Amino acid sequence: MTASGQPAAGRRSWLVAAPLVIFLVLAGLFLAQLLSGRDTSVVPSALIGQTAPATDLPPLEGMALPGLSSAAFAGKVTLVNVFASWCAPCRLEHPLLMELSKDERIVIAALNYKDTAENARRFLGGLGNPYDAIGVDAKGATAIDWGVYGVPETFLVGRDGTIVYKHVGPLGPDIIERDLKPAVEKALGG
Repeated sequence: MTASGQPAAGRRSWLVAAPLVIFLVLAGLFLAQLLSGRDTSVVPSALIGQTAPATDLPPLEGMALPGLSSAAFAGKVTLVNVFASWCAPCRLEHPLLMELSKDERIVIAALNYKDTAENARRFLGGLGNPYDAIGVDAKGATAIDWGVYGVPETFLVGRDGTIVYKHVGPLGPDIIERDLKPAVEKALGG
């Protein structure tokens, strides 16, 4: 017996069992999350339903396009795509953005994130340019204002300047059909 009156062996067995108990509790929490049916790829955004952050980014040098400005959103449904030439998933989604650029009902704008002008131009020169405007966010400060977690990310801004949709990660055909196109239709009032 110890000075507290408890057997020393009982205390040691609790210390040995504690990691197992903690592991089982955490495993139960993770299992409950997996079985919940919730889409774990969806990252909630506090900006949905809020006015898009005030944005005034300079244009990409060497491209005959304007920079990214909040004023450009006024009265238009705008898809804002955050991309970088060094981003492999950006290359994967790029053909889909090229296809979306054929829809004249929407404006497609880019926020070029922590990239060099030369690399961004080479990226667009090789894959095509789906953008109507490209703003350069060399230090990433504007991306923080937009709540960007990483590249690529895509936002849909309604005619009133409100963010109505956000997708984290590369767009895929299923995401465009299931989520983005209905959000565009709703933003257009249809």
